[in-house]
Amino acid sequence: MNKYLILSFCGLSLQLNAQTKRVSFQPQKNGKQIDVSIDGKFFSSFLYPDSLEKPILYPLQSASGLTLTRGFPLNTRDQERTDHPHHVGLWLNYESVNGLDFWNNSYNIPEAKKSKYGWIRGVQVTGYKSGNHQGELSYTANWERQDRRVLLKENTRFVFSGTGNTRTIDRITTLTAVQDTVKFKDVKDGMIALRVTKELEMPSNQTAEFTDSQGNRTKVSASGNGANGDYLTSEGKKGNDAWGTRANWCLLAGVKDQQEVSIAIIDHSKNPGYPTYWHARDYGLFAANPLGQQVFSKGKENLNLQLSPGQSITFRYRILISSSEKPSAEVLNKQALQFNQTK
Repeated sequence: MNKYLILSFCGLSLQLNAQTKRVSFQPQKNGKQIDVSIDGKFFSSFLYPDSLEKPILYPLQSASGLTLTRGFPLNTRDQERTDHPHHVGLWLNYESVNGLDFWNNSYNIPEAKKSKYGWIRGVQVTGYKSGNHQGELSYTANWERQDRRVLLKENTRFVFSGTGNTRTIDRITTLTAVQDTVKFKDVKDGMIALRVTKELEMPSNQTAEFTDSQGNRTKVSASGNGANGDYLTSEGKKGNDAWGTRANWCLLAGVKDQQEVSIAIIDHSKNPGYPTYWHARDYGLFAANPLGQQVFSKGKENLNLQLSPGQSITFRYRILISSSEKPSAEVLNKQALQFNQTK
């Protein structure tokens, strides 16, 4: 029986490899940008200009060429929300690192308040390699205070792959405390996240208000913009019920331009706090936050992660983007099983 399962799993792997497309990279001369193409089609760009408070992947496109991330603040589109300017593309950071807010930092924070926020700066691309079945891009960066004192050294590796109707990103990020003990307080906003196109928002007639860790308020209006997305977790939670619950994957699916599209985030069993809590909002913020346990459990759990100088921790996530058909729970469970075999 076990032998049969192993052979079946290997068969799945071989089938996936037979279908995968070539991944290539193109650095741009006019800025800190590396474009990622799969099967000769643009997929995303790794952006790390000094004008951003963190490096991002932006935009994200399906295999059929549909853009699934919000345009604002880099490229505002009609009928899209313009709230939360720190929600841009796909990113990884956290709301409370030694009391500094890395998550909510953006151009919108007044200079007088910037000292309460952290930056991810000094991004250095350490390598990228094209391939027939997958491509890899690696970089290092510093999680810094405003006085440039480095709290964390980041080492990130992206593994990109794709088939005829999927695009996959495996992100492996290691954070190492440098000079100081680094404390990640249990808070709501973190950790890997993306902000989606208006079609993948959930329908809503509510106006909501959100306050960041420094008391800054942001209002989010009712959707009324063709939103039709819905969440599903591996534990069967749907819609708004997904928020603040644990699961090893979460799927956001909807229809754009009369085509079924979806994004799944898959957790890894070696991650801290596995299975993660989901910070999945109806207005289009889709995030996995394993470190905010006290908030999501309403005080029943505590993590308060802490790294001593020289100590490291690694976060691993898979992003699966599908078009033309929505992946079933069985497919996502197989993806999770395969992903958990990676180091």
